[in-house]
Amino acid sequence: MTNSLDGDSSQSDEVALLTDPFVQKYLKGRDDLIQQEKMRRSDYHFKQNLTSVEAEACAIVDQVRFEEQQILWTPEYEDHLASDTSAPYVYPGMMFSLAKERMEKSKLWRIVRKMPKGALLHCHLEAMVEADWLLEQAFAQEDIHIMATEPLDTEAARLERQFSFGSATLSQDQHPSIWSKEYQFQTKIPLNVAADTFPDGGRAGFINWVKSRASITPEESIAHHHGPNEIWTKFLSCFRIVHALVYHEAVFPKYISRMCQQLYSDGIQYADVRAVFYDPTSNDPSATFAGWFQAISDEVEAFKNSEEGKGFWGLRIIWTAVRHQDTPVILQAMRECIKIKKQFPELIAGFDFVGQEDLGRPLQELVPEILWFRSKCVQENIDIPFFFHAGETLGDGTPTDENLFDAVLLGTRRIGHGFSLFKHPLLIDIIKDRKILVESCPVSNEVLRLTSSIMSHPLPALLARGVPVSLCNDDPAMLGQGTTGCTHDYWQALQAWDNLGLGGLGSLAENSVRWAAFEDCSQKDWNRSVTEGAAGTGLRAERMKEWRSAWEQFCQWVVTEHGADRDFEGGSDSDVEMAMKLAKDLGLDEVFKRRDADASSED
Repeated sequence: MTNSLDGDSSQSDEVALLTDPFVQKYLKGRDDLIQQEKMRRSDYHFKQNLTSVEAEACAIVDQVRFEEQQILWTPEYEDHLASDTSAPYVYPGMMFSLAKERMEKSKLWRIVRKMPKGALLHCHLEAMVEADWLLEQAFAQEDIHIMATEPLDTEAARLERQFSFGSATLSQDQHPSIWSKEYQFQTKIPLNVAADTFPDGGRAGFINWVKSRASITPEESIAHHHGPNEIWTKFLSCFRIVHALVYHEAVFPKYISRMCQQLYSDGIQYADVRAVFYDPTSNDPSATFAGWFQAISDEVEAFKNSEEGKGFWGLRIIWTAVRHQDTPVILQAMRECIKIKKQFPELIAGFDFVGQEDLGRPLQELVPEILWFRSKCVQENIDIPFFFHAGETLGDGTPTDENLFDAVLLGTRRIGHGFSLFKHPLLIDIIKDRKILVESCPVSNEVLRLTSSIMSHPLPALLARGVPVSLCNDDPAMLGQGTTGCTHDYWQALQAWDNLGLGGLGSLAENSVRWAAFEDCSQKDWNRSVTEGAAGTGLRAERMKEWRSAWEQFCQWVVTEHGADRDFEGGSDSDVEMAMKLAKDLGLDEVFKRRDADASSED
């Protein structure tokens, strides 16, 4: 059967119908080819083994995602676009900081927020709790001060000059205000005094100022034309600002407790947390490595045993050294790590290097220190595996990019970020064979200017090639995710990539449990337990079964709560009426009312 494009055209102009046998044969071959490729995906087997309820939940989420793409992510219904012609075009997958407020109003957000996410495998201790909470705790301490190398007497100075917090017994002498020209180098000003005398709005203004200096602001996060080095300069300064507050003797235990609460409220039951433990200063003699780890142990156990924390599995620490530091400092960090491992074996999960890879020492240069550390661990009869950052770069063939090769050769069990891995086909095959997982942090990669948005992130390339991956939030208190754990990263991935779906998210969450460092084990036992998964024995298999049960309950909740919710079904509703239903659900109906009023006035 053919279809003519023009009633008077010749026989040669006739076009076949999609229902014609030879066209159908082509389409079948096309579908078979796509299916063959999907069979190579790392989430293929998880999706193939979904139960009927899980498959229904995935279909419902697909529908919700499609509906919100048609209605929520359009400039027609965007509130501020009516008066702000400079605002960006609204689309799913737009830059994170521009999309954040809108995504948090969506039905898809509420679904993903409730999803059991298993384990968080890549995050940094000092960037897990929001700055305003830290300041609230700090204000309650009499010994916390603020100091600077130069006066913070102008708005420009407060935006650019360095300052820090500290803990020490303060002199009762009167000193010039840190906000005045008379302020002297590194004079310690009581925190409460400095906050209450802040020239731009008193204490409230002070809190906002500290928050802007202790995190990447939305404006900074989208200024990609400035390049990675500039944003990393600001990013590293955030850690210097909050460090003394986080590790204050009275604040630190509360910080650990709050971190556990926030993780668990987001469906995260366990975390491998990277932390930089600088030498305690003479100004704070109460701060010791052992004291910090005792506080971690006490607070985690207290939360696990509380009613609120029932079902929380706990956390462990990946001790980190700063990669740009020289050999004596790194060796000292390694020695302290070994000492703490012997005192708190259940808390130390591994070792890593942190800091900007592009400007830090590459792993190749650090091989002597790494081999020394490995030898020292053998002498002490302990095992501290590696979980290396590698490939967090835009480079191709640069020393930073080649950190990926060294990480694999040095026996890393997971790779932090692995952003440039997709460029290395042979290395991908080796990583798959050795069952090394990539800890992917999409929001972090965008804010730190490795990608302009989730749509251009390389993670789909890794998933398509069968590389095991988990989703992580990296530094949520500093990068914009706030207190909501991994939901932003999960939501971004689900919304951006059609090949993923809820089933793909489930696979990534299961991966996080499969590759979590729950307990010490040899490399051989690690490989065996990761390979066997839930079918094996031991703690890893037990945790995977627990996660699977939570996943099944979640999918049942999706079916029960959203299966009958068909805002976009019914046949007779107009597009506007359907949009109004969703808008009311999202609290956006005022946008439609104004739009309709504008339309009436034009008529």
